[in-house]
Amino acid sequence: MTAPVTSPRLREMRWWDIDPVLELERDLFPEDAWSRGMFWSELAHARGPGSTRRYVVAEDGGRIVGYAGLAASGELGDVQTIAVARDQWGTGLGARLLSELLRAATAFECSEVMLECRVDNTRAQRLYERFGFEPIGFRRGYYQPGNVDALVMRLNDPANAQGTEING
Repeated sequence: MTAPVTSPRLREMRWWDIDPVLELERDLFPEDAWSRGMFWSELAHARGPGSTRRYVVAEDGGRIVGYAGLAASGELGDVQTIAVARDQWGTGLGARLLSELLRAATAFECSEVMLECRVDNTRAQRLYERFGFEPIGFRRGYYQPGNVDALVMRLNDPANAQGTEING
């Protein structure tokens, strides 16, 4: 008899998650990883009556295997980050994290959501396109070092994004 397959549990990111998130951040984005201070700053705006951020982690057996964050300003949401541990690629975790951010954008009453991704990250681009994001431009040399361009994408009406079914 095999053990049942469990999917990672999504929950709000808290300050004690920053160190394990940084480990994953440095593994996945070694050249342009966020700093501890950047995560602290984002989390400072994620709680309370005037919150403008939503950050979540995906936890599997006590291990952080993914995280994502959204910033809201007026009617505009901006996906700040989405990351999934390499051993979780292809499991649908990225779609679950993105769905959670789009739920947050809807709760923040955002009418559109923007994001940037590396032009060479076709895996991420396919995920975003599946949810209805459309390319609208480039930011030349956005990712440093390496001078890699960013593809700017936009989703109108996040409340009605298609994506995939959410479970868990």
